[in-house]
Amino acid sequence: MPTDTAFTLSSELINELLRSMRLRGVQYRRIQAGPVFGIGFATKPGHAYFHFLAAGCATLRMEDGSLFELSAGNAVFIAHGGAHALLSNPADPVQDIASFDAAPLGDTVCAVNASPDEPANTLLFSACMEFELDSIQGLGNLMPALMLIDAGGQRYPGLMPILAVMEREVSSARVGYAGILARLADVVAAMIVRGWVECACANASGLAAALRDNRLAGALLALHQQPGRDWSVAELAAHCHTSRSVFADRFQATLGVPPLRYVTELRMRLASQWLTLERLPIEEVAYRLGYTSQAAFSRAYKRITGQPPGASRQGFRSPA
Repeated sequence: MPTDTAFTLSSELINELLRSMRLRGVQYRRIQAGPVFGIGFATKPGHAYFHFLAAGCATLRMEDGSLFELSAGNAVFIAHGGAHALLSNPADPVQDIASFDAAPLGDTVCAVNASPDEPANTLLFSACMEFELDSIQGLGNLMPALMLIDAGGQRYPGLMPILAVMEREVSSARVGYAGILARLADVVAAMIVRGWVECACANASGLAAALRDNRLAGALLALHQQPGRDWSVAELAAHCHTSRSVFADRFQATLGVPPLRYVTELRMRLASQWLTLERLPIEEVAYRLGYTSQAAFSRAYKRITGQPPGASRQGFRSPA
């Protein structure tokens, strides 16, 4: 396979996977602080934190005590919602962000002054969200707990202007700005995930490694584009221009599961999204995923998720 064709396949696969990414329940804060401040953020499983330092300097302290110096133009993405603090100095006392007075700027945006008795010289744009990767959940599990981002650096071209627009939207609070913020947040998260995939270390495992493996990219792209097709291992191998046995061995070694098991798990992740978020009828989900009957789909769903599709739907509550 020519190198340029292989690269195109990998690029198309990443496009397909990023389209499935969802941010839900995003809460934004515009935080200003003076020369002395300490702001704590509690652990939030299933969520991600994002902070952009628009002006000033700060020290990021993670739960394990590790320290990172931030300056204007730096951003932080904490994919698994780990506890952390942003401080003017590591010795400064910390106050949980929820305990600060917050001035509502809309349903999902508020302004916080972390140093009300001091002149502000630090400006932070902060967000907390449910970070859902749907069909690429395996990729999300592999993301590092902390990603330090130079928004003006070469790895993230175009990120700084988007962050600047987000800050202006929060500051101006023009009509419809919450909707604009939601769309821009999707773009920012997608750019961060893409930058990590592009620069993933050579010993990356699982789906992160598969995204960078031109010998698997064609099959994965086909699976994600047509999850309801009745795939055979031979058909998937043909997309990679390799034999059935070579493909099956490489797929298992890279992703840790056989190809057809991956197909089933992918279908059930999509089914969970369609049932809970899109509220589709069970019979329609079964049809979309290629099952000949609702009963066959329900058996597969329970085998993979541990509960029937109806219980999955009932157990889900939309975020406030």
